[in-house]
Amino acid sequence: MKSLQTTNVSSSSHSHTFNFTHHSNFNPSSSSSSSSSSLSFKTTPKTTALTATTTTTVTHKPKRVFFLDVNPLCYEGSNPSLHSFARWFSLFLSPQIAHNSPVIAVVDGDRGSEHRRKLLPSYKANRKKFFAGGGAGGGYVGRFHPVISDVLRKCNVPVIKVDGHEADDVVATLVEQVLKKGFRVVIASPDKDFKQLISDNVQIVMPLPELQRWSFYTMRHYRDQYNCDPESDLSLRSIVGDEVDGVPGIQNLVPNFGWKTALKLVRKHGSLEALLNAAAVRTVGKPYAQDALKNHANYLRRNYKVLALKRDVNVQLYEEWLVERDTHNDTIALSTLFKYLEESKELIPMTNCVSNRPAITSKYVRKKHNNPISVEAKVM
Repeated sequence: MKSLQTTNVSSSSHSHTFNFTHHSNFNPSSSSSSSSSSLSFKTTPKTTALTATTTTTVTHKPKRVFFLDVNPLCYEGSNPSLHSFARWFSLFLSPQIAHNSPVIAVVDGDRGSEHRRKLLPSYKANRKKFFAGGGAGGGYVGRFHPVISDVLRKCNVPVIKVDGHEADDVVATLVEQVLKKGFRVVIASPDKDFKQLISDNVQIVMPLPELQRWSFYTMRHYRDQYNCDPESDLSLRSIVGDEVDGVPGIQNLVPNFGWKTALKLVRKHGSLEALLNAAAVRTVGKPYAQDALKNHANYLRRNYKVLALKRDVNVQLYEEWLVERDTHNDTIALSTLFKYLEESKELIPMTNCVSNRPAITSKYVRKKHNNPISVEAKVM
């Protein structure tokens, strides 16, 4: 019988605690194969024969690591809904999406939006809280946090929460650490903030409510949609704003300054900062755009700071999070969750919770069951 070892790791710079359970004798094997060739000679007084044996090199793509952005999945429109999370999580675990790939779930930390709200009080001011009391559900909504954490752990998905930081910033920080390990990354989220992270090795898989499916969104899809590279995404959204997150765009001050103008200028100058610096010393566009860039430069720089994902959150990647996920407990864990939902009689109905339909891409959006891994990271 394999033994279990529980480890506690603490950091002295902050009150920072990790708890996880893993196999003490687990040793993942390498999936890559290497080439080899051997030569042997047979010599006789009359003849010399050459025998050669060659093994062909097999090249594998780097393994994918999925990040699950939990909070946005817990909403049906603008209303908190545990049914919504159950539906999307069950589809996410299907063979067409994550299946047995490593999955790291991240939730918003307490007071995670405070530093952005200090810059912009309207930032996410209209959001109804899901994991805390208040909002439409009060304490009733707040009690769902342990339910979600429990099903994630039973499905061998570590749950990361860093107080003082939003999940987006934690994901952005961990993505860089995962890439350095040689993996590819898939971020499961409807949040368009993650588009600024898209690269050849980072893609998004987003839920499409109208089709009840997850859909992959890659570098190619971004270029097809916006006719520019993802490196420009943050600069573009800093100009046009983000209505969902309560970040006002320049069009609120200069109505003629819309998406087309912003895209043209950012593509020409490369970034918001380069555009603003150019506008300060020479003409870069039509009079309305020129005046807007000169008169509202600080407004746009503030938007940039609010929308930029942080890459320096005090959280450390663990090797245990990168191993193949055991799926043996998925069915019973999801069944238990759905049974709980039926008994809880939540107001928002649950439909199409389990599906074997494959993932799709639209035009632009082309079980070690007794050995759970659970992680709770908190920075006070």
